[in-house]
Amino acid sequence: MTRKLPREPLIAIIGATGTGKSQLAVELATRFNGEIINGDAMQLYAGLPIITNKTAIEEQKGIPHHLLGCIGLQEPTWVVGIFVNRALKVIDEIRRRGKLPILVGGTHFYTQSLLFRDSLVENPADSGEHAGMELGEECMDLPILQQPTEILYAELQKVDPVMAERWHPRDRRKIQRSLEIYIRTGHTAAEVYAQQRKLAGNEAVTPTMDDADGAGQKEQSMRFDTLVFWVHVEKSVLRERLDARVDKMLEAGLLEEVRTLDAYADGEAAAGRPVDKTRGIWVSIGYKEFKEYMHALQNGEASEKDLEYWKHNASSKTKDSTRQYAKRQIRWIRSKLINSLPTSKILYLLDGTDVSTFDSAVVGPAVELTSSFLAAEPMPEPSSLSSAAAEMLQPARLHYDDSAASPEKWTRQHCEVCDVTCVVESQWGQHMGSKAHKKAVSKRRQRDREAYPGPVVGDESVGGGQESGGANVT
Repeated sequence: MTRKLPREPLIAIIGATGTGKSQLAVELATRFNGEIINGDAMQLYAGLPIITNKTAIEEQKGIPHHLLGCIGLQEPTWVVGIFVNRALKVIDEIRRRGKLPILVGGTHFYTQSLLFRDSLVENPADSGEHAGMELGEECMDLPILQQPTEILYAELQKVDPVMAERWHPRDRRKIQRSLEIYIRTGHTAAEVYAQQRKLAGNEAVTPTMDDADGAGQKEQSMRFDTLVFWVHVEKSVLRERLDARVDKMLEAGLLEEVRTLDAYADGEAAAGRPVDKTRGIWVSIGYKEFKEYMHALQNGEASEKDLEYWKHNASSKTKDSTRQYAKRQIRWIRSKLINSLPTSKILYLLDGTDVSTFDSAVVGPAVELTSSFLAAEPMPEPSSLSSAAAEMLQPARLHYDDSAASPEKWTRQHCEVCDVTCVVESQWGQHMGSKAHKKAVSKRRQRDREAYPGPVVGDESVGGGQESGGANVT
């Protein structure tokens, strides 16, 4: 079938931190008259080029970079809606100048929300180039979401009893997410999911128990004619590369930036404006890990040996946090982004494992693919580019439960023996058949025999009970 020329082309570059995304973006922008849009939450903050891993001015090669260093240190990290609105405005301005917009960054829930029209409720659980940004931290601009879990649950019961019935009363993250959806959209989560299904023709969006994590979407409607490049590096090589990058950050002046942040925080506190160190730039990797070391250094009482220990420990923590963040980025791509993309030739993995062949293995193929994309020429099968592409472009398998697609089928069932609550029948069945449940039941029956000699009536389903049936039960 003949492809049409892309009417509103967009290039998006994704991948784990430290894989060369920014370098590829600059190369493509140079060749195709492009401008770059930052899609990394921490790089929105002004200054701190080392902690935020911004592309150096000389490495930008004169290419305009947008949404880079544009917010103050005291400001909260942008929620999805703010980022999407600002990015859409920038994209429109770039196109008006006759340029090609190129989105690059590691905050993949930003990317996904920008790429898809109906991506309304992604959860920023894996957000932030520098990790630690769980939902509660990402949404601090909504004061209600900072309240204790029992207050959040009571509020959710008032505004969205259907979703309140669905979640365990102590599952803070899912309760927060459902409440946030209502606050931001004015609609219940069930209504939002139903609208997504309607927009996608009833089949494309199937909410599951994972929807609170943004994992329950299948194919969605693309906002633009988009070509996505995933710059990938083999796990062991990436680990070494990330560890080396932390060492280079220390050599380049990371601790000076930590001192700068501390001085800023002290100044704000003295002015009666204490910073909230549980969100924004204050949870960036490379700052929070050095807290104990900087305290010991400023205290002046620690020995040289102790200081060296604290510094080495902080460096190790930074490396661990960076590696964990990279894992979360890859997991997001495989379990969420790939499952949302149309089944067309839109996502291409470029193997950047060997840094010495970056030009031939990454830049070269990307240039050829971009040329074909913009000219509406035939595109190769994504899996044909490399063995890594053939392996990694297989989406991670997600479990879809048909009963979860219909609110009227949601039923909470509680196992008193294990103190476990399930709201989807298949999960209840899995729990009741699990070794852990059977072992707990066996122990309880043994205690009953010891306390009440004689036959004990019951079977291995003891402890299970249905608390409510259907979405309309209050």
